[in-house]
Amino acid sequence: MNASRTDQPPPGKIDYPAVEQSAPFRELKRKHRSFVWPLTVVFLLWYFVYVLLSSFAADVMAQRVWGDVTVGLILGLGQFVSTFAITMGYVWYANHKLDPISASIREDLERTEAAS
Repeated sequence: MNASRTDQPPPGKIDYPAVEQSAPFRELKRKHRSFVWPLTVVFLLWYFVYVLLSSFAADVMAQRVWGDVTVGLILGLGQFVSTFAITMGYVWYANHKLDPISASIREDLERTEAAS
């Protein structure tokens, strides 16, 4: 296809590439990434340590802490607890840090669209 491409959006339409390059949108992406990537790395490290311990340190994982509760059981349940903690932390962060920025961007876009 040889359709000509222009840098201007069609009349009455929002220029989404320009929105993507705007300062508020870049700030939103930066804040999102600065929260998500470190948590992802930490969780994956924690998960792989658990998997490696269960594979190569069975004697450590089988060590009883009290009664029939072992180190492996505690660490395995810790995987679930940490998943819920990360989810709750992300929801709080999104509600308090990301949503106000995205609401502002959305309001600007709605005003732009309404004015067209």
